[in-house]
Amino acid sequence: MPPKRQVHQVTLQLTAGSAPVADLGKMLGQTGVNLVEVKRRYDEMSAPQRGDVVPVVVTVFDDRSFTLALRTPPTAFLIRRALNRKGSARPGTEPAGTLTRDALRSIALRKMPDLNTTDLDVAMRTIAGTARSMGVLAE
Repeated sequence: MPPKRQVHQVTLQLTAGSAPVADLGKMLGQTGVNLVEVKRRYDEMSAPQRGDVVPVVVTVFDDRSFTLALRTPPTAFLIRRALNRKGSARPGTEPAGTLTRDALRSIALRKMPDLNTTDLDVAMRTIAGTARSMGVLAE
C-alpha cells in the first residue's frame, strides 16, 4: 500500500473543549473529512484547557483521514488573561497595565514548546516584546 499523501493542512484557533462545527466546516468542508469526528477528537484533546483559545494544526490526507496537533494558546491571549483585561487601544501612548516578572515567567514556560528557543530568559524577552506591542509594560 502506498504511503498516505498530505492534501491539506490548516491551523485553526478554536475554543478548547467546545469547538464550533461551523468554523470547522468553513475551513475543512472542501476536504471531505468527517467534521463531527474532528470536533469530537479536538474537544477530547483540549478538554484540560477548557475555555482557552487553543490552536490546532489539522492535516488531511488523500484517504480523508486526518491528524490533529495541538499548539499552545496565543501569547496575546495569555497576556490578556494575566492582566484580566485587553491591551491598549493606543499602544506606546496609553499603557494597558504591567506584567510582573512572575507572570512573564509563567507565560514563557507555557509557550516554550512553540518558541524557537530553549533559554527561559530569551523566551521571557520574546513575551515581553509581544506585551510591549499590546501596550502592556513588563517589569
